[in-house]
Amino acid sequence: MKTQKIIYIIAFSFVFSLGSAQRGKIIRASKEYKDFAYLKTSEILLEVAENGYKSVDILQKLADSFYFNNQMEEASKWYGELMALNESVDSEYYFRYAQALKSIEKYSESDKWMEKFVSANGNDLRSRAFSSTVNYLDMIDRASRVFDVKNLDINSEVSDFGSHQYDGKLIFSSSRGNGKKYEWNQQPFLDLYTAEKQTDNTYGNVNTLDKINTKFHESSVAFTPDGKTMYFTRSNYFNNKYKSSKNGTNHLKLFRATLNEDGIWDDITSIPFNSDEYSVAHPSINASGTKLYFASDMEGTIGASDIFVSDINSDGTLTAPMNLGKAVNTEAQETFPFINANGDLYLSSNGFNGLGGLDVYVIRDFENKRKQNQVLALENLARPINSPMDDFAYYENMATKEGFFTSNRAGGKGDDDIYSFTVQECEQDLQGIVKDKDTNANLPGATVTLFDSENKPLRRQITETDGSYKFEDIECEKEYLIRAELDDYATVEKRLTTPNTTQELVVDFLLEKEQIKLEPCDDLAKILDIPIIYFDFDKYDIRYDAEIELQKVLAVLKKYPTMSIDIRSHTDCRGTMAYNEKLSDNRAKSTRQYLIDKGIAENRLTAKGYGEYQLVNDCGCEPNNISDCSEDEHQLNRRSEFIITSLNGQDCDEN
Repeated sequence: MKTQKIIYIIAFSFVFSLGSAQRGKIIRASKEYKDFAYLKTSEILLEVAENGYKSVDILQKLADSFYFNNQMEEASKWYGELMALNESVDSEYYFRYAQALKSIEKYSESDKWMEKFVSANGNDLRSRAFSSTVNYLDMIDRASRVFDVKNLDINSEVSDFGSHQYDGKLIFSSSRGNGKKYEWNQQPFLDLYTAEKQTDNTYGNVNTLDKINTKFHESSVAFTPDGKTMYFTRSNYFNNKYKSSKNGTNHLKLFRATLNEDGIWDDITSIPFNSDEYSVAHPSINASGTKLYFASDMEGTIGASDIFVSDINSDGTLTAPMNLGKAVNTEAQETFPFINANGDLYLSSNGFNGLGGLDVYVIRDFENKRKQNQVLALENLARPINSPMDDFAYYENMATKEGFFTSNRAGGKGDDDIYSFTVQECEQDLQGIVKDKDTNANLPGATVTLFDSENKPLRRQITETDGSYKFEDIECEKEYLIRAELDDYATVEKRLTTPNTTQELVVDFLLEKEQIKLEPCDDLAKILDIPIIYFDFDKYDIRYDAEIELQKVLAVLKKYPTMSIDIRSHTDCRGTMAYNEKLSDNRAKSTRQYLIDKGIAENRLTAKGYGEYQLVNDCGCEPNNISDCSEDEHQLNRRSEFIITSLNGQDCDEN
């Protein structure tokens, strides 16, 4: 069993010790057009919605307009209205609503909508950041890479584990000594050793670490950024005194040593939150030297052992430890933390879904996310780092691109062996072209912004004369959001997760006009995307769903007081010609009267019904044609038109 081996390695006496693209529209500020008439659809939609006329389409577009402008108070209001309709919506809106709520500190409500999002998008990266319920084996397979891991030449037939680079040397723990044997496995107690880096980048010339080792266990080290202070793990043995807990267990403790002027480690002291009653072990210090991460089963531990953190003050003193919580720890074992130069937190655990025993996991950008109280997503490092056996004590040096971990997998030299690998350099270029969706023309001057997975802007570019943009050297296996925007156009954004191979990624954008120039003879029904104005069978009373659409026309007429329109109602061919003509005329006049009742002057509105005289397809009234047309085809003829007859003193000349 994997865990049995680990008990020895760390706990020396008990189990503890061994020890995670939808499009949207954004409304941008635009010029005042005094000499020309332009229609900004979002303004119309806001007026319509504020008048109490709501539909899924209106609320989606309206809420998006605030969301992409970071006006989260308004966005959450209109997303809330959208959800209150209790109609089917794209699950992306659950996520956006949750984000908007979180931005205004409604965290509990936000979590509810994130749960809905997770339920609908179990494999989405954001879902993994919120929930640990994933198809983990498929996830691990997808995350696995192909690169070499090398069993170090310095490994022995006994236990060798843990690694840390310091002053051109590799420091590790081993049972290779000739001292007193540890009763549990009949191997010598662990000592700390150094191995020197050779010209061929291998390691050799192994020696004990002077002034630190005792006749009991020493293991796992960490150094402050200046290299003058070392933290290390040792059995509860200090000043020649061997101590045990009340139940007779000799626990682990963390000690601190200082490098003196002669280059010797001395002034060894026990850190203040050590105890005879629990273990504290396996230190790691962040790049700024302000935080000490470690494993412990002290009071407040969720499981067998948890990852804790303590702040390192400027004078070297330590604050009271804090458990990293349930986003990191489980009821099982979490141990061997390592924080790299980027603030990514690595740890080993057997409490999360993995390949077996202890697996190595990482929380990317952990320190920054924890500082900002953001969701922490735990990722399994997958193969070849992890295996069906125990894999732990991960360490990497971003400067030398060297990485190390320990495993008792098959094919090793001894009990536990140290493996090395080259930290994968995987950078990619992201490029594309921004074009007009209708004309396919390239759009120079568009702004393309690259965001991280938490919507934090990383880089921004203005497209070249050919509409192109390019972001060089973006990271692999990262989730990004790319947004393209240009005045008078609706903003488009896309999400992608970069693969783990170096390559060029192409993401093109097609932008639609947001500002629409109005001209005499234009049909507002087409411009405002108004579908059929429905009436009940054989009636011409304005229904509620028709009223919503007419509110759009009303808003335009109010915005442009010089505009006059002709309301035209059409039917399909079914029914007599006289009946259809009368019915359509009544419906057109009913629509006109509705607008008059809402405050539009009578002289700005004309209305007429055309019955079946102006069909838009071949579904005519001849007996041979009627049966050949589908209901959808007939429906195309049952339409309303709102033709601009005059605007700004210019009349429509349809001839």
